[in-house]
Amino acid sequence: MKKSLVLLAVAVVFGAILLVEQKSQGEFASLAVGPKKYMKGNLHTHSLWSDGDDYPDMIGDWYKSHGYQFLALTEHNLIAEGEKWKEAYKGETPKAKALEKYLKRFGEKWVEVKEVDGKKQVRLKTLAECKQLLEEEGKFKFISAEEITHKFAKNPIHMNAINIQKAIKPVDGPSIRETIQVNLRNVQQQANQNQKVAIGFLNHPNFQKTTPAEDMAACEELRYFEVYNGHPTVRNKGDKDVPSCERLWDITNSLRLGKLNMPILYAVATDDSHTYHEYGLGKVNPGRGWVMVRSDKLNEEDLLMAMNRGDFYASNGVELEDVTFENGTLSIKVKAQPNVQYRTQFIGTLKGAGLEGKPVLDKDGQPVLVSRSYGDDIGQVLNEVDGANPTYKLNGRELYVRAKVISTKPHPNPAEKGDMETAWTQPVMPLSK
Repeated sequence: MKKSLVLLAVAVVFGAILLVEQKSQGEFASLAVGPKKYMKGNLHTHSLWSDGDDYPDMIGDWYKSHGYQFLALTEHNLIAEGEKWKEAYKGETPKAKALEKYLKRFGEKWVEVKEVDGKKQVRLKTLAECKQLLEEEGKFKFISAEEITHKFAKNPIHMNAINIQKAIKPVDGPSIRETIQVNLRNVQQQANQNQKVAIGFLNHPNFQKTTPAEDMAACEELRYFEVYNGHPTVRNKGDKDVPSCERLWDITNSLRLGKLNMPILYAVATDDSHTYHEYGLGKVNPGRGWVMVRSDKLNEEDLLMAMNRGDFYASNGVELEDVTFENGTLSIKVKAQPNVQYRTQFIGTLKGAGLEGKPVLDKDGQPVLVSRSYGDDIGQVLNEVDGANPTYKLNGRELYVRAKVISTKPHPNPAEKGDMETAWTQPVMPLSK
């Protein structure tokens, strides 16, 4: 068994304070964990309980049958509980067959239908009922969750709360940063009260308006964010006005480690799925982004504690056999597919990089509420390695290093044109000198 390496003496976790073995102050990740296996999960999903277009048990069945081990139904500002009836779709659209498919899959004894004023209504199954129907010990697990859906001014601020027991009402804050803070604190407070481990993460930071990297960096409660979201309108790659989500990640971690003395920000990939009856560009489909969490047990506590250690990676297609960080070397083993090539970019920021940035100005010379403009020394490609077994030896000059594994295989159902199957590992820090 490989020896586990853990960076922090004390890691503050939503819902718990974890005491962990300290290998060396300044070494960040514990990625060599022996016989534990990666488990696949999606942490951002919508059903008819909010603005999705299929029944929650049908959605759970889709993920289970497609090789996922865990799923969070993250409805907007609610958890699927209580009684709710939804009028069946009508017309000739693909989703009009949702009820027909539902009945075919689970039968009349399970599917509850009634008529009100000549219109068919279907009772939506609760999370507890979905668990009873689909969960299997060691094979598939639902995790109770919610998308806390809020905004500051015109900036949407959405955060997923994972492994909460009751829905959390959004709370106003006097700024973008403080809006994120106060709502994540409420996640932590509920977890503490219930003696549970829970996590909260920032969703699609470039949705409609960008969440500035400086606000992300200064928010100490923020430990995770979506570097990839399968919704086609969230601007993962940025545009002429806003940096990509990867660029936000690099700026945030550079500021945290080089200036603010704060923990690294981890990244997740998710579906944010809403659409289950039509597939393709422009649709918000399942199966686009997920996390692979290394754990020997399929339960909420073990999965989330592994994420709090950074022992997971994000993917929209590339599968990794192993990610380790030992003796200052980040090593990756790709589970290579036939006739597919892989190139890994080791990305990081070196100590001494410019961390002040310049404000982005509008046509009238006024500052715009977006991330400041930084030089190319933030989040630069430190090395590129072809093949299925790339490694990078940290030399102590880096603030952090992360790996991006890019394949030559196009995504089979891309959120945006040109998406290639990719995986993102979590950042690691060099050993202290």
